[in-house]
Amino acid sequence: MKRFYKIWAFLLLTPIVACTEDIVIDVEEGEPMIGVEASFTDELKCHETILSYTADFYNHDEVKMVSGATVYVTDGVDTIYYYEAEDAPGHYFTEPVAGVKNRMYHFCAEVPDENGEDGVLRLYAESYMANNVETIDSLVIKPYNADNDSVISVFFGDTIEWLYPHFQSLADPTIIYMPMISKNDTLKTDSLNMRMMIPVGGYAGYYINGPEMLEANKEIPIGYFRKSKLKTGDRIRADLYSIPMDYMMYFYTLIMSTGSNPMMGAPANVSTNIQPEGAGVGWFFTASVVSVETVFED
Repeated sequence: MKRFYKIWAFLLLTPIVACTEDIVIDVEEGEPMIGVEASFTDELKCHETILSYTADFYNHDEVKMVSGATVYVTDGVDTIYYYEAEDAPGHYFTEPVAGVKNRMYHFCAEVPDENGEDGVLRLYAESYMANNVETIDSLVIKPYNADNDSVISVFFGDTIEWLYPHFQSLADPTIIYMPMISKNDTLKTDSLNMRMMIPVGGYAGYYINGPEMLEANKEIPIGYFRKSKLKTGDRIRADLYSIPMDYMMYFYTLIMSTGSNPMMGAPANVSTNIQPEGAGVGWFFTASVVSVETVFED
C-alpha cells in the first residue's frame, strides 16, 4: 500500500510533457480571383467599392489590390462611375450621389486582364434597392425588459443599455433591417460579429416598439451598449439599412465560415453574386437607409 502511495505521489509530481507537431494540410492552389466589396445606397454620399485579388490559403503576404479598373453602377436611367483614389489603390469612390429606392441596380467592374475578352475581365452583379420607412420617430435607450426574455435578464441584468427605435413599419413582411450603430460619430458595428439582421416578418404594419408591442412583451432592440461605456451627453445614432434577403443569407454564411470557434462550423467557400462564376468572390448589395439620433442621459 505504501508503494502504491509513493507511485501515485510520483505521478502527481511528474510534469506532463506533450509533444506537438504542426499539421500542414495540402490545399489545392487555384488561380487568383477578384474580391469585390461593393455597396450602393440612397444616402447622399461618396459610395465605395474595394477590389482585391484572392490569395492561397497559406499566403500571408500583403493583400494585392486591383488597380486601373473601370467601375460603375446603373439602374437603366442613370449610370454612376467610381473613380480610384490616388492614395489608396483598389479603392474606388463615386462623387456624392444618392440611389433611388425600388430600383434594380446593375454593378460592373472592368478589370485589365490579358486573358480576358479585349484584354478586359468584366465582373457584374445586380441588387434591388428595397423600400424603407421615411422616418424613425425616436430612439429609446433603456435596460432590457426582464419579462421579455428571462435568459438575457439573468446574464446581463442592468449592465446593458438596449436601443429601441419607435416607428410605423411598412406592410411589407419581406423587409430586413441591418442596424449600424454609432457613438459620438464612431461606428460601433464596424466588424461582422457586432452586426445583426432583423427581419420584420410578422411585425410588418405594426408600430414598432409601440404600446401594443410593449404590452405583449414583444419589443425589438436593434443594438446595445454596456452601461459602463456610456456617459451622459453621448450621442447615439442608429442607421437602419433595408437590405435584400440574399445579402442577409450571404452575411450569415460568411459569419459561419470565419473564425476559430468550433461551434461556428468549418471554414468553406461562401456564396457570391459576382459573375461570371469562378471569376470573382464577394458581394454587391444595395440598401435604403433611415436614421435616428438621440443623446444618452444617465
